[in-house]
Amino acid sequence: MDRELYEQGLKIRREVLGAEYVDKSIASADDFNRPMQELTTTYCWGAIWGRPGLDRRTRSIINLSMISALNRPHELKLHIAGALTNGLSKEEISEILLQIAVYCGIPAGIDAFRIARQVFEEKGVG
Repeated sequence: MDRELYEQGLKIRREVLGAEYVDKSIASADDFNRPMQELTTTYCWGAIWGRPGLDRRTRSIINLSMISALNRPHELKLHIAGALTNGLSKEEISEILLQIAVYCGIPAGIDAFRIARQVFEEKGVG
């Protein structure tokens, strides 16, 4: 594992998803899933999110689309919260989810809207 890339990824991951969530995920890792935590932090957050070619807001838009298409509700919830942190508005997220519904199917859109409402309620987004 590239320690420098891991540390960069850990910093970005905490900034986008929240330190409490990230630190809990890492602290609860065991011998079985620790390699996955390290892989995710190093390569997803360090190597990709740490690249200069796209800003975090744009990366959030891309992730909302991909994660919705893949039907990954737990990750979608995290990335909707991250998208808010990265400057997307409730209205912009709604537009992204409408486009998801057309291109990925109405069930994917309905699920994405349901998850987004949960995040908005938890975050106090009116």
